[in-house]
Amino acid sequence: MLKDENETLDTFYYGRIFLLQKKKGYRFSVDAPLLADFIQTKESDNLCEFGTGNGVISLLLSMKPFNSITALEIQGSLARLALRNVRLNHLEGKIFVVQADLRNFYPLKKFDVVFSNPPYIKKKTGHLSALDEKSIAKHELKCDIFGIMRKTADIMKKNGRAYFIFPTKRKKDFMSAAKKSNLRIKTLRFVFPQQHKDSNFFMAECDFFSERITETTHFILYDETGQYTPEAKKIFSGS
Repeated sequence: MLKDENETLDTFYYGRIFLLQKKKGYRFSVDAPLLADFIQTKESDNLCEFGTGNGVISLLLSMKPFNSITALEIQGSLARLALRNVRLNHLEGKIFVVQADLRNFYPLKKFDVVFSNPPYIKKKTGHLSALDEKSIAKHELKCDIFGIMRKTADIMKKNGRAYFIFPTKRKKDFMSAAKKSNLRIKTLRFVFPQQHKDSNFFMAECDFFSERITETTHFILYDETGQYTPEAKKIFSGS
């Protein structure tokens, strides 16, 4: 499957994953492999992703055990690209791309795992990109964190899990959205660009029944020399 002149073909995990990305438009960043590493799966799990974009997180998860992934994407251009990436990696029988608005998504079954790297910039804040594709992916134009949490609770099994990555500065909104949807925060892991800088993101595992939050060891992206830390290198290589 050849790329066109407006795309790049990238490889990950030492050439085990191939990814077509647009040169202009949505391109994934470090939060995608971090979330893929954070998500815990079992062989029997059926997963659902909200906002798959070009499919990168679901593709990276193909290195872990699971039964199937339903990957939702509202934007037709990105859904088509995600489908091409699924085919490029020969994962047609495992990952199923669905072009749909999650607000109108009513699956016939509930899922063991729901995950998302959701839009994180509040509506009417920040600067919109000249490209709608990037704006919709990064800004809460189509759905906010409260809607994402409500839909998560609707389609997740009673004993299921949900995984997210979200900006630390919006932790209050995230916690409020989880509470309103009767989701409990089970695990938090904060992401720091460097040891002595403020956290910019956190990863959260949610369920319906956890009584307390466990905060795991912080993730540090760069060391004092500006190089990736050993853990970051390990995650980005899929080791």
